[in-house]
This record gives sequence, structure tokens and C-alpha cells, in this order.
Amino acid sequence: MNKFINDLERKFGKYAIPNLSMYIVALYAIGYVLVGFAPSSLNLPYYLSLNPERILHGQVWRLVSWLIIPPTAVSLLVIITLIFYYFVGSNMERTIGTFRYNLFIFSGIILMIIGAFAAYGIYSIFWPLQAAEVMLYTSSYFNVYYIQQIVFLAFAILYPNVQVLLMFIIPIKVKYMGIAYGALLVWEGVSGLINHNYSIFFAIGSQLLNLFLFYLQLGKLFRFKPKEVKRRTEFQKNAKIMPRGVTRHKCAVCGRTEETNPDLEFRFCSKCNGNYEYCQDHLFTHQHVN
Repeated sequence: MNKFINDLERKFGKYAIPNLSMYIVALYAIGYVLVGFAPSSLNLPYYLSLNPERILHGQVWRLVSWLIIPPTAVSLLVIITLIFYYFVGSNMERTIGTFRYNLFIFSGIILMIIGAFAAYGIYSIFWPLQAAEVMLYTSSYFNVYYIQQIVFLAFAILYPNVQVLLMFIIPIKVKYMGIAYGALLVWEGVSGLINHNYSIFFAIGSQLLNLFLFYLQLGKLFRFKPKEVKRRTEFQKNAKIMPRGVTRHKCAVCGRTEETNPDLEFRFCSKCNGNYEYCQDHLFTHQHVN
């Protein structure tokens, strides 16, 4: 998968949008202004929501207009949350690169649109007469809120030991917040499926799929391939007969070796200028040496 993404980056990397998080926050600001100043009788979100039934009737602007609908009313907490997500997104972009961050965000947007049409398709099959009305009331689930949540979960994967202040008081590592948020999202999605609320199921499911694809490109599942399991087993057997203290592999970032961490995988980076080797946790997240 990484080879495929690297090929895409070589071809389309020049079109990636730098500092994409800033533009996302700007879209929020535009949405709050439009919704805040529009007359309440106009019900602006109704005309901007991601409603496949209306899109199929010619209202194609909904394919992009849903991105500016704010998920909640403006408040001090919302402003702080936006600042936090700008911090999260900016750090992710610096870690994985502008192109891969763009790919992650736009994949989430495309999958959300696909999820909306999938939900409408199921409603049309089982409740054809009520499908349009059901989508009218459930299209609000297809918004940027769940994309935000997945960006945070991706950040928790990249920086599991970063500490933040929960409620501005309690220090907590983001990996624990990520586990809590992830469990909550899964519960909401499963509850939606049980209650036949397919809109929330596909809204959450589409973003969890995007997170899984992101996890794949980090190479986290590489160690479970049969060939890799066999190679690791043979390596551990050979490592037992090596003289004590002799190290073959050492991560250039964290300094861990196969002697102290036998389950780690080590790879050389083809983009670094020199003989630099990295463990599986830093192979795709390190800064390249020129």
C-alpha cells in the first residue's frame, strides 16, 4: 500500500494543499457566520446538508456545502476545540507529510459522501415510500464532526504518549482518550445499526474505514503477514546464538534494538541520505535526513 501511495505522491504531490488544517478551521468560521446571520426561518443547514435524495434531484452543491455546516452552536468551548484540532492536524501534517495528510482528509470526505448514498440506498430498498423523509431528518449525521474525531484518533496512533489536560485540569495521555473516543464511536455506530438508523451507522463506519486505511499505510499490520511471522521467528532463533551485547539493528530515532525489543521490526529508509535504520514505530514518522 505504501508503494501505491508513494507513486501517487510522485505524480500528484505538487497539488497537495499545505497547512490544510487552517483552511478547515476557516470553513468552520464561514459556516458559523452564515448560519449565525441567516434568518432562522431560512433554516440554512436544510439547504446545505449532505442529502443524497436532494442531490439526485439536481442539488449538486450539497456534495461540498455540507463541509461548512457547524456541528454545534458557537461557544468558547467550540473555539478551544477548533484550536486543539488545528494543533492536532498541523502536527499530523508535519509527521506524515502534506500529501498523505491531504489524502487522509479527502479520503474521509469522499467516504462520508459514499456512506450517505449507501444509507439512502438501504432506506430506499426497505422503506421506499419513506426514504426521502427519513433522509431529510437523518442527513445531519453526515457532517465534519466524525471526520474531526477520526483525525484525533489518527493523532493518538501517531503520538500515543503525548499528554493533554482533560477539562484543563487532569493530565492524560492521548492514547487513553483515543481508546475512549474509539469505543464511543463504535458503540454509536452499532447502536445505529441495531435501531435501523443507517445514516449514523454509515457516517461513523465510513470514517472508521478511513482510519483503518490510515493504519494500514503506517505498516502496523505488516508484522502479521505469514511471511513476516516466519522471518521474525527465524530471526529470534538466530538472535539467541549471537554473542551477548552484539546488536544488528538499532532505530536511529528511539535507539531501541532487537536485543532489548525482539518483537520490533527494523527497516532502512530509502529516502534518507545515509545508512539509517528505523523501527516499525518510526519508519514512516521520522524526519528524513538529507
